[in-house]
Amino acid sequence: MYRSKVVSAEQAVKVIKSGQRVYAGGGSGAPRGLLGALVKRANELRDVEMVHVLIFGPAPHLQPEYAASFRHRALFVGENARAAVQSGRADFMPIFLSEIPGLFRNGALPLDVALIQVSPPDEHGFCSFGCEVGCTKPAAQSAKIVLAEVNRKMPRVLGDSFIHFSKLTHIVESDFVLPEAPQGGASPVHQTIGTHIAEMIPDGATLQLGIGSIPDAVLAQVGHKKDLGVHTELFSDGVIDLVNRGVITNEKKTLHPGKIVAGFLFGSQRLYDFANDNAIIELHPSDYVNDPFIIAQNDNMISINSALEVDLTGQVCADSIGPAIFSGIGGQLDFVRGAARSRGGKPIIALPASAKEGKLSRIVAQLKPGAGVVTSRGDVHYVVTEHGVAYLYGKSLRERVRAMIAIAAPQFREELEKYAKQNNYI
Repeated sequence: MYRSKVVSAEQAVKVIKSGQRVYAGGGSGAPRGLLGALVKRANELRDVEMVHVLIFGPAPHLQPEYAASFRHRALFVGENARAAVQSGRADFMPIFLSEIPGLFRNGALPLDVALIQVSPPDEHGFCSFGCEVGCTKPAAQSAKIVLAEVNRKMPRVLGDSFIHFSKLTHIVESDFVLPEAPQGGASPVHQTIGTHIAEMIPDGATLQLGIGSIPDAVLAQVGHKKDLGVHTELFSDGVIDLVNRGVITNEKKTLHPGKIVAGFLFGSQRLYDFANDNAIIELHPSDYVNDPFIIAQNDNMISINSALEVDLTGQVCADSIGPAIFSGIGGQLDFVRGAARSRGGKPIIALPASAKEGKLSRIVAQLKPGAGVVTSRGDVHYVVTEHGVAYLYGKSLRERVRAMIAIAAPQFREELEKYAKQNNYI
């Protein structure tokens, strides 16, 4: 039965027609062979809407020469989609990561075809979605047609992360190495931010952290903690050594004790090997992982999210530079609100105080015109830079402004204070 579904990538994508809406698996689970075969049909197709979150690795359908054939609806903007969105060749859709699966399931964004990547089936016929379950499993459950790339190098990751091969319309077999995230490289600034955050994390806390310099710096500073847990939309290599050393045990978690819970993962081949058939890891769709009411069931939930800039009153811009879309809403507010409602929880926004070698402040008097507010000032609790921690929750504007100026880069504090006085904040 399985063999009867196996075709070439070129044969599989022949079912896609002009005007259809096609979901493509994201993260490190992008179906590279199917996307490449689809782009080869560009001259035959018009107005195919390509829906996905960020894709790691090649995304040929985003190239300008294919604009008449494929138009991207970006649920989160990755580096390879930024030019298409900013030039108007692609569309950005502001949406919480927790609510994306519902768009597919309730028909608000119906899918004609889902292109996915999975592991080979087990002896019972179930394929794992591997490194990317979050939005891809709900898409596969909702689409009329499911084209699956079965990659022998995709790890079999556990959790609510399986699909039976009988649900697949066509199967394309592949054997390509998954894209890897660069590791290391935390600067002294990031290390200082990591130290501040580590001091806020008690033993037994559950962490939400992503990939990048700040999460890596935090993980490097918590080696002396006990019984940490993880509930996060994604994680990377930084957790491996902490699990092996018994720092991350998940035993004190009040939800899914003993388990790392996430929606997807992205890192080096070492991470993919670590995740393969590892009983400590469970991946789930993002309407579960990112649901603030689920997140809040973890006592001592510590969420760590980044920002592009934060204004003196606490408004957080994380998705755009002025009107130019840079990334997306993602799961920031899902976890900010979930951690805020957790018993002992702490929602943290972390960022370097300046950019461009100290020439540009990221603690600003006003957000840039057109900037998107991802997290409102009413939601913000902690803002951390290398210069300290500002606690804003329950504070007046006067109190907030003084706290934010204190964690700004010193060379900008006088200017920020002048603005605050002119506008009667202080």
